[in-house]
Amino acid sequence: MDFEALEEACKACTKCSLHQTRTNCVFGQGSRDAVLMFVGEAPGEKEDLSGIPFVGPAGQHLNKFLAAVGIDREQVYIANILKCRPPHNRDPLPAEQDCCIEYLRAQVKLIQPKIIACLGRIAAMRLITPDFKITRDHGVFHQRGNFLITAVYHPSALLRDPRKNEDMYRDMKAIRQKLDELEK
Repeated sequence: MDFEALEEACKACTKCSLHQTRTNCVFGQGSRDAVLMFVGEAPGEKEDLSGIPFVGPAGQHLNKFLAAVGIDREQVYIANILKCRPPHNRDPLPAEQDCCIEYLRAQVKLIQPKIIACLGRIAAMRLITPDFKITRDHGVFHQRGNFLITAVYHPSALLRDPRKNEDMYRDMKAIRQKLDELEK
């Protein structure tokens, strides 16, 4: 399946009840041959309205970190596990994640990133290990097949607790360093 067919299938999805309340399917955005892919948990209100991931306050905060370490947002790919917004931005339910995970897997297969960075604990628990603790395990890289995977704080968590910004900056610099190593 190519990107266009995958996106159309995602937009037509009715596997869970979230399709009933979505304004837009938030498939993903960015370079389809990105070396670096970010994966969040689910769209928020601004994302549901626009159809674009990470455009609200959390996305603006993420953009600041990308700029701070010299990563161009246009050169990465950003997606979420869920493609539809859960009501009131609640955490995605495991059954909802199960319904959407194949879309994410197909995106990863098409993009073939070298690094995947999970944004927050929910994405990390799904993609790295179910017992992932973001405060303990953020910034640690794991080899999975042909790519490295790591997790950083979700930008919305940083907006609630700015004390974690320093850790985020350190983790983003480590991602930048891994990118530089891959380019050599």
